[in-house]
Amino acid sequence: MVREYLISFYLFVFRMIFNALKNFPQRKKTTFVSSFADNVFYVAEELSKSTNQQIVILDTKNSKHYFKSIPGAIVIDFKLTRPVSFVKSIYHIATCQHIFIDTYFGFLADIKFKPNVQCVQLWHAAGAIKKFGLLDSTVPSRSKIAQQRFNKVYEKFNYVVVGSEKMVTIFKESFGLNDSRILRTGIPRTDFFFDSSSQEEIKKEMIRKFPVIQDKKVILYAPTFRKDKLHLSNIELDIAEMKKKLGDEFVFFLKLHPAITLNTTYNEDEFFVDVSKNYHINELLVITDVLITDYSSLPFEFALLKKPMVFFAYDLEQYQEETGLWDDYVSLVPGPVVTNTNDLIHVLENDQYDYSKINQFALEWNQYSKGNSSNNLIKHLYVEE
Repeated sequence: MVREYLISFYLFVFRMIFNALKNFPQRKKTTFVSSFADNVFYVAEELSKSTNQQIVILDTKNSKHYFKSIPGAIVIDFKLTRPVSFVKSIYHIATCQHIFIDTYFGFLADIKFKPNVQCVQLWHAAGAIKKFGLLDSTVPSRSKIAQQRFNKVYEKFNYVVVGSEKMVTIFKESFGLNDSRILRTGIPRTDFFFDSSSQEEIKKEMIRKFPVIQDKKVILYAPTFRKDKLHLSNIELDIAEMKKKLGDEFVFFLKLHPAITLNTTYNEDEFFVDVSKNYHINELLVITDVLITDYSSLPFEFALLKKPMVFFAYDLEQYQEETGLWDDYVSLVPGPVVTNTNDLIHVLENDQYDYSKINQFALEWNQYSKGNSSNNLIKHLYVEE
């Protein structure tokens, strides 16, 4: 209950500031509210090339460095801890023509945009393994006020961008949408996976930083975010055993969610490398030979590279019960499912991958993502430009 009071107070303050600032003239401006950065970057970059819109990026997750190459973009910290920047951010939300968001933002529930404003959801995942939105397993236990707030937020979306008909179905159920609010233009950040020259440049730079990857294959372990494991004393894999069995052929890269802290140091020479900080996921996927993950959305994009994946789902039953999954997990994922280190080692040693399933997975979930998704989106929304 205390949480709901705090949220209600925050939304009240936000609405009061927004309503005051909405009296300022509307500008030929597009405002992005960025949490995951990737989709925002590709759309903003294309927007800077194709239109004369002013571009403002409100950064909620310390990603300023990621946007510095976008010509003319204004990047502002959108955080309560930065009061002046916070008010500036609300000003840009209140006076724009287009607003792009990339996840759930509660402030949308209590504000009313000017009639001509378009609000576009650039959801941060190209596909879905775990349930979210109205079908999140925690929703039934939330208060009626919270549930009403969720619906108000989803009602603000003029459009949701999708990469496949599979995600059309999921978004309709998750956000309560009809077909008129679906944009089948493809997922902007997948453009990178069709850009071979950019990939080659990244490979060269990563080889310079990690010379060992010239001689050994890269295992990238990228587990999904778990709310109850923000501080890890260790990861669930036996790194020493993996080095013993796989160290002659592989190196092991670890990429944790930015909110997760690992409190253990693994002293396994060059075999174990923690790349959780300072490396963008695209940089890592390009040099990855085998991806190990669980319920993350990474496989939907990684499949475009036609490389193998293994799904380390050590807590599958618990995760299914607490979070909820969209489909039968073993049937859905395009790779072997293992629950312990020894089984994982066995798969890696014996190359037990089904490449036809990987290719089919890539086609089904990236149906509209063909390398020009950012351009498709801009053309659809900015025809007057």
